[in-house]
Amino acid sequence: MSDLRPPWTRETANQKVKFAQGLWNTKDYNKVYKGYTEDSIWRNRDIFLKGHEGIKRFLKKKWEREQGYRLRKELFAFTDNKIAVQFWYEYHDDQGQWWRCYGLEDWTFAEDGRMRKRQMSGNDVKISEEERWFKDGVDVDQVEISEKHW
Repeated sequence: MSDLRPPWTRETANQKVKFAQGLWNTKDYNKVYKGYTEDSIWRNRDIFLKGHEGIKRFLKKKWEREQGYRLRKELFAFTDNKIAVQFWYEYHDDQGQWWRCYGLEDWTFAEDGRMRKRQMSGNDVKISEEERWFKDGVDVDQVEISEKHW
């Protein structure tokens, strides 16, 4: 996975955030789960789960439901073994309706650099095709996100 390990500096915390962004944008739950400890604890909105099998099942269902998923993460804050992230992602549902999720995540890491705890809070907002930021061929890191969306 990644050789980035706590304690974090601003530089390594940013690298870890962008590493996670790239990994999640693969939408490959068989790769993503490996970034978490075997006993990792998650809260994703109103869903609570623990461990690799729970993470894999959750991500498989998520990416089946959230089609066209594209994500951007930005470092919000960090301490020795914690990182807080602000994120935005876009997806469409089965009917073709586009959505943007705005949210924050709180990450706690084990010494080996894998995530031991992940808490996510997010809100989905309907958007039109014209309002999308992360269209095919667009580098999510190059999209200018105005202060009103932070």
